[in-house]
Amino acid sequence: MSGETDLKALLQSLAPVMLDQPYVFCTAAIASYGDYAEVQPIASFQEKEGLTLVLTQASADAAGLSYEGVFRCISLQVHSSLESVGLTALIAGKLAAYEISANIIAGYYHDHVFVPQADAAEALALLTRLKNL
Repeated sequence: MSGETDLKALLQSLAPVMLDQPYVFCTAAIASYGDYAEVQPIASFQEKEGLTLVLTQASADAAGLSYEGVFRCISLQVHSSLESVGLTALIAGKLAAYEISANIIAGYYHDHVFVPQADAAEALALLTRLKNL
């Protein structure tokens, strides 16, 4: 499997960037993976209660989908292995110490942290400083 596994190397290479759009999490109780493709979710997850969609706030509003809370996505921009240990725990712990919630989604190449929009600038600053640990 490709990607970095060494936590120290991951932190030294960390280059978090905030994506431009605000994002929301929506759910559709009677839906299956692939439904709602027209709203172009950046992620979806099938749960027994329904389909979770992560999409831009603008797409959700245009489709009339309801949501609770608006988030910003901070992409860590380091190619972490899906088998690396400790990075997401360290990130979540750092943000938790400042009472910032973190919803982390692992992509094949990068991890992406969704934080409440009101806390986004502070979260980005905190994650940027992790490079110095």
